[in-house]
Amino acid sequence: MRAVRQHFRDVHEVARFLTMATGANHPVVNIEYPDWVDSVVDWNSTYSSDESRMRLAIDVSRANVERGTGGPFGAAIFEDTGKLVAVGMNSVVRYNNCLLHGETMAMMMAQRVVGSFTLNAPNLPAHEMFTSCEPCAMCLGASLWSGVRRIVCGAARDDASRLNFEEGPVFPESYKYLEDRGIKIEHNFLREEARGVLEMYRAKGGKIYNA
Repeated sequence: MRAVRQHFRDVHEVARFLTMATGANHPVVNIEYPDWVDSVVDWNSTYSSDESRMRLAIDVSRANVERGTGGPFGAAIFEDTGKLVAVGMNSVVRYNNCLLHGETMAMMMAQRVVGSFTLNAPNLPAHEMFTSCEPCAMCLGASLWSGVRRIVCGAARDDASRLNFEEGPVFPESYKYLEDRGIKIEHNFLREEARGVLEMYRAKGGKIYNA
């Protein structure tokens, strides 16, 4: 995994060099983890239980708040064996990019690691996403195309809404749509622990970055 992250950094440096060398003036978006990620995430562990997988997502969300690098949301994607593939943390404000929610960042990083635009490719094991809060409309939609086969949620949509985060049009039918396509979804798993991070963000006066 460390080699993979070094590869990310090398690719970033090459892209930056080529942009400078050619004088390109079009926008380039490079997304990286914050510098604390290796101190929080044990990339070599096997996360054998749902509790350990969810607690990693919550730990990522908490570190994001404590280190001041983003909003109170984290996610982690695992193979169904418990092998960690990638994590994601809300990076909207850090990158001035409304798409970089915890779940979407985890999906992007996981697909980069496995080298596929879907985590449900025939040569891959089943993948699961654990997220510290129920996904917003964007992230729930993206999960359909991500290829994950199971989604486990911590805090509830209502918990995020109490902080005035706009979660978008998510309805019971939205979840049924995914379930009908073979994605298992579980709610309120370690909800109190996950909700605690939201409350910490509220107490710290964290930025609410709705449009």
